[in-house]
Amino acid sequence: MAPTVLKDKLPLTSTCHHYDDLSEVPWDLQKYWHQRYSIFQHYDYDIRLTDDAWFGVTPEPVAAQIAWDMSPRTPANDTLIDIFGGAGGNSIAFALSGKWQRVIAVEKDAATLACAQHNAEVYGVEDGAIVWVHGDCFEFLSQLKAGGDELDPAVRCEGDDLAETTTIFASPPWGGVSYRDHDVFDLGQMHPYTLADLYEACRPMEHVLFLPRTSDIRQIARLAPEGKKIDVVQYCMEGASKAMVAFMPPLTAANSP
Repeated sequence: MAPTVLKDKLPLTSTCHHYDDLSEVPWDLQKYWHQRYSIFQHYDYDIRLTDDAWFGVTPEPVAAQIAWDMSPRTPANDTLIDIFGGAGGNSIAFALSGKWQRVIAVEKDAATLACAQHNAEVYGVEDGAIVWVHGDCFEFLSQLKAGGDELDPAVRCEGDDLAETTTIFASPPWGGVSYRDHDVFDLGQMHPYTLADLYEACRPMEHVLFLPRTSDIRQIARLAPEGKKIDVVQYCMEGASKAMVAFMPPLTAANSP
């Protein structure tokens, strides 16, 4: 579907759940429900998630630390795009950090996006602090790199060089929990989007990839521009890694292949 900037809040639907009691929770979500205050500290204030969204939400302390660690490189680098917006965990953290002039969140599932807008309101994120886009993030990025003429002015990036103005955060689906069965996870097997898919979609912009903790770091290192390094960080909670995060530098005229 063509990416659409939302001018109003989407309505919550019957799939936008707030579970108050374990007896209400589907069996495959019960583990996550027990961790609900780590996922959203203010869960009791009517946080909403679709059942699928439970699997992909970044725990709030991790989202907050990532938002703290990420900063614009230059005054011109003022736009942060969360291309897998989900139920809003990362987008909310980026908005609350106050570091970016624009935070854009892209999500293709309408019910999940309605949850994200609602959750941002729960966290006191002011209207307009996040620009919500309903649509496919790959189509959005393609249109953005083509000049943005087909996009709403609210999400166009000014200037000729996206690598200088825009940073992307990507917390893609990992394809279920099969990565846990691997001591080293092959990012070429990540489903439905591989490391190569993400890299091609996000380049030349700086992009930060939220990946399984056992990801093959050699595959990430091969993407480093000549003369550049890629920072890779394990983000942990209570002594256990939750994810490996790769900070991919922008491709500029000086380091483009």
